[in-house]
Amino acid sequence: MVRTRARQWATQVGHRARQARSTVAAPLRQLSRRLGQGAPVRLRLPGTPGVGPTRLARNGSVAIAYDVRGRGSPLVLIQGVGVGRWGWEPVAGRLARRFQVITIDNRGIGASDTPPGHYATRMMADDVLAVLDHAGIRQASLVGTSLGGMIAQELALAHPERVDKLVLVATIPGGPRSRPMPMGTTYLLAAAPFMTSKAKLREFVQTTLGPTTLRRRPRVARRLVARKLAHPQPESAWRAQTATGMLFNPLGRQRRITQPTLIVQGTADQVVAPGNADVLAGLLPNARVQRFKGAGHLLYWEQPKRFVRIVTDFLTDPATAARVPATRRAS
Repeated sequence: MVRTRARQWATQVGHRARQARSTVAAPLRQLSRRLGQGAPVRLRLPGTPGVGPTRLARNGSVAIAYDVRGRGSPLVLIQGVGVGRWGWEPVAGRLARRFQVITIDNRGIGASDTPPGHYATRMMADDVLAVLDHAGIRQASLVGTSLGGMIAQELALAHPERVDKLVLVATIPGGPRSRPMPMGTTYLLAAAPFMTSKAKLREFVQTTLGPTTLRRRPRVARRLVARKLAHPQPESAWRAQTATGMLFNPLGRQRRITQPTLIVQGTADQVVAPGNADVLAGLLPNARVQRFKGAGHLLYWEQPKRFVRIVTDFLTDPATAARVPATRRAS
């Protein structure tokens, strides 16, 4: 009797084990087929917060789209010319493990409005302020890249009480203090109106990455091209954003920015001359520079893990406590 029951129990266990293997194996076989066919597979690392629904804040009549993910101290990510929220793809999820990350579509791109006419960095800083107000955030740290770094500087000047710390990535001090744009990119901007859309996209993407990345990891460039194609921008809006960056000139007022500031610069940047980092650091009274050797303009696409580690260490370092007046300062 005991042997019979033991055989029955062993049979049941074996049957359940085969069912379990089948349950696990089927999705793995499906995943293998998708990889073999080149189909996109979307995987999220364990512990990576999901993105919330798109929200809309308003600066006057202009709607500004943003999203929120993660918990912790608020951290606003501000993109540059021709790039929307998607541009933070390599780092936003990782940063959201430690911070409440807010990513924004600047006016003129993505789900935000594209008003006609001239833009200005102060105007776009007010867009970020509208997002903070709409999200109920009293104070946040800012990460701004390229044009986004200029917007972040303007917000820190106009509303210092709303800014905790600053991370300025591949950006400029503005006006005659700025180092000139590298010659190759200057020529590319001049030739852009006469190029096909496909050629212009390819050239601009290659210009934003360092030569080592282009040579050893061409898939990064392919990913950028795919994202740009999936998120087109009106030509008029691209021109308006570009002109905004070119006209940025705070007249050296960065000396008033007392927030702890980390300036991040790729040494192979072909859009913003790397020497701008030192000029900016010389203006800001509480800044330091971190260089990414061999990286280009979109260094957080090239070295995302290092970028997240350095930014996280800076923002969480108690030694870099903000020294910001409690009341608004005149700009």
